[in-house]
This record gives sequence, structure tokens and C-alpha cells, in this order.
Amino acid sequence: MREEVTRLTQFSPGAGCGCKIAPKDLEEILKGSVSGLDFPELLVGNGSKDDAAVYDLGDGRAIVSTTDFFTPIVDNPRDFGRIAATNAISDIYAMGGSPLMAIAILGWPLDKLPGSLAADVVSGAREVCDNAGIPLAGGHSISISDPIFGLAVTGIVDKERLKKNSGAKEGSILFLTKPIGIGLVTTAEKFGLAKERDKAVALNLMTTLNTPGVAVSKLSEVTALTDITGFGLMGHAIEMAEGSNLTAEIEYSRVPRIDGVPFYIEKECIPGGTFRNFTSYGDKIASITEEQKMLLCDPQTSGGLLIAVLPEGVAELENVAQREGFPLHKIGRLKKRTGDFYVEII
Repeated sequence: MREEVTRLTQFSPGAGCGCKIAPKDLEEILKGSVSGLDFPELLVGNGSKDDAAVYDLGDGRAIVSTTDFFTPIVDNPRDFGRIAATNAISDIYAMGGSPLMAIAILGWPLDKLPGSLAADVVSGAREVCDNAGIPLAGGHSISISDPIFGLAVTGIVDKERLKKNSGAKEGSILFLTKPIGIGLVTTAEKFGLAKERDKAVALNLMTTLNTPGVAVSKLSEVTALTDITGFGLMGHAIEMAEGSNLTAEIEYSRVPRIDGVPFYIEKECIPGGTFRNFTSYGDKIASITEEQKMLLCDPQTSGGLLIAVLPEGVAELENVAQREGFPLHKIGRLKKRTGDFYVEII
């Protein structure tokens, strides 16, 4: 008798970072959550849209703290754990910090899925933590209707190397370290249309830690840093530009993408998160075609770093990329604010 294979993605209303609450809805949720207390040691909190919170230790260092979890984006439980762990740990790197330890967050429907699959998820996460050189030190689990997994991660950063997404300067050049289109590929996989080569590329991207953030943060000419996740390239570029009161000019032809993207757009393998993203921030983009929207608003899971660097620091950044062995794609620049728009596509 043929053994039935469990498809984890059938339990996902929105897979990976595609299940994130849309930016506009998140603003509505958080608008009344401002504390009446003053915390001068809190260097980064809800007041900005950064990747992690940062707390000053008073000795030139600061603690970096983040959490990230989501529903399955792939069917293989070990890969699900690897992807979720990579995605969470990379938020520390996106602030220029180094991770110290992680705590697991697990929700599992034991009435629908065996505990052995959850064990595989945790095992995959532990593998990534080992690669990052940190312990998976504990966690918390609950019984829930659909599977979720992620990590809470603690890191540390030298204050002088802390990189926020709101510190960009006019004239800075924008670079991206990973191609986009992950949401398109994983949606195509649900439809049985994803090409094996593209599936392999997407998995490799989602399980590659953004460790270059540590080396990048040492460059004083790097004025802002963030990673590309559920809000898509447009959402995170808008956060950077809006936080810096600038406009990001994006050269569409230069944006790196997974090879099969045009095919998946043609076949309408579009994640629901793409449309939620555009509804939330489309009015902040000067002009965008339907095809561009399908790629640029595509929700990424464990996407690459978006780096803003002053022109005089470009050569040094390229040297760091060559030395550390990570890709670097020039995709645009930040310029003086243009009207009500924070992004222009050219």
C-alpha cells in the first residue's frame, strides 16, 4: 500500500512571510499601543519600522531582539524549520548585529499532524542555529488548529555599527543581495507549476542566512540597512525612504529575479499577499505596471538585504562583497523627496 504524504502547505492560509498582516492593517493595530513610559535606553522600538528592537547596555553595546514565525511555506518539515529559523535570525544581521541565542515558537495541531513532523521542524531550525553558531536554547509550544513555527532571537551589536532602515542619506545607492520572486515560486509549487530548478533556487535563498549584514555594518558609508520579507521589495523600500524622508528610484530592469518569474506571472501564480501589500502602500508609488507589481510587491520569505550606501562607499562595499562571497546587485538610488511618493520605478 502506498504511504500517504502529508502536505504541510495545505494547512497554510498564507505561506511563509506571505501570511504577514498587511502594512496598513498593522499600522491600525499598533497605533494605540504607544507606552506612556519613557525608556531612554530603548534605541529602536515601535517608533520605527525596523527589523528588531534595540536596547542600550550602556557600555557601547546594545541588545538586539526580534521574533518571527509563520505557517508552512514548503511541505518538507525539516525545510520548513530551516526556512523559519533563517528568516528570524536574519533580522539580527539586518540591524548589523550578531545573534547570541534563539528560543523556539511552535504551534502544532496534534489531532491532524503527528508530533514526529514537529520534531523534524525543530531539528531543521536547530541545524540553522548551529550554522549561525548559536544555541536553540528553549521555547514554547501550544496546541493550535494550524501549524506555525519560528524563533525569538537575541543578538548584540556595537552601537556605532547599528544600522536602521531610517538613516539613509540623499544620494545613497541601493543594493540588493538576493534575487526576488520567492512568493511566486512557492505559489506555483502549490499549483504544481513550479520548475524543479526554480524550487531549488528558492529553497537555497530562503535557507541562506544574511550574515553579510555584520560585515556591511562596519562600513560608515552604509547609511541604512534592512531585509526584504513579507512586505516585498516595494514595502521595505518605502519604509526606508519614508523613514529617511526621501524617494527611492528603482531601476526595474536591474532588480534581480528568479529565472522562472515571467512564466509564473503569466500563469497567474500570484500570492494573496501581493495584492494586500499593494493595497496597503500602492498610493506611495509614483507609477507601476501590473507586471512590475506582481514582482516588486511579491512577499519574500528570508529575502536579501537592501543596502543604502553613499557613493564614496560603493567601491569598499563591493570589495567586502567579493571578500565575503555574497552577491551585490545595484538596483537604484535615494533622492530628494518627490511630492507624496516614496518610490519611483524607472
